[in-house]
Amino acid sequence: METPAPPSSTAALTDRFGRRVSYLRLSVTDRCDLRCSYCMPKGFSGFEEPENWLRFDEITRVVAAFARMGVARVRLTGGEPLLRRGLPQLVTQLSGLPGLQDISLSTNATQLHKHARVLHDAGVRRINVSLDSLDRACTEKITGRDSFASIMAGLQAGKQAGFDPIKLNMVVMRGINDHEIMRMAQFCFEEGFILRLIEAMPMGETGRNSQYMDIGPVREQLVSKFNLTPAAAELGGGPARYWTTADSKGTIGFISPISQHFCATCNRVRLSVDGTLYMCLGQEEKFELRPLLRAGISDQELEAAIRIAIELKPERHEFKEQPHKIIRFMSQTGG
Repeated sequence: METPAPPSSTAALTDRFGRRVSYLRLSVTDRCDLRCSYCMPKGFSGFEEPENWLRFDEITRVVAAFARMGVARVRLTGGEPLLRRGLPQLVTQLSGLPGLQDISLSTNATQLHKHARVLHDAGVRRINVSLDSLDRACTEKITGRDSFASIMAGLQAGKQAGFDPIKLNMVVMRGINDHEIMRMAQFCFEEGFILRLIEAMPMGETGRNSQYMDIGPVREQLVSKFNLTPAAAELGGGPARYWTTADSKGTIGFISPISQHFCATCNRVRLSVDGTLYMCLGQEEKFELRPLLRAGISDQELEAAIRIAIELKPERHEFKEQPHKIIRFMSQTGG
């Protein structure tokens, strides 16, 4: 198999629009034990075959290559990453890589009570937990199963294990959970969690049917009610814009990919469980690394391949202009 020429240096990854790529979102599985209405359709069974999953040694090679080129943050995602067997072993391997400064995890928390301590010991320090409602029936409607109690148990296990911060991701959906926003904010302030309000993205049929809601007016209401001011400190490498209370004990982040996109400062790419690099959630550009890895390419050739992939990164998504463009589901790309 023909492989890319070796790179001339290990300079930082920069795309053709001058954006530095410093953040890798790494999907370790496309499986999930929930069927959230905006992520994966009920009855979906088109999962990637296990023989096509990147092995832990392959993942470590890819992440090491990214780290050599200046990527300091890695977030483990899925599907539900806690369904991947031996995940703490992978975290241990990644935490020893030179240049990698931050390993975080996105989870639905249904399995977190089993794994929180060992994951923290292995090197995960920060977690994001998907929680769209504080009502048990509403949570069941959104996730497709009675998951509220297990999520709450996972959150408490996360606190006890020492994850800091713990961020709660709430996808805001008109007519479904928008009436709970103030209650969710108060809950997070009381529990010491950071709330992040997210606009639903039109990825696949599930995403397009998720009752999109502009969170701009919601932000104005929360700023007024809790006397919020823009946060001075960075809280992770993602796209959220954070606001805090006067005593700094409460923080809310807003992620608005539709109403106020952040494409000009996008610093991330996504690696799916089968080794495909996706450059943008809202575009089709991708680059397959698995065939190259299994053909025995060298580390230099791997770095060259990644640089070629980064050149494919588009300037921006087109969720507004072409909402039906992306047919793959969020779970297939990696959250």
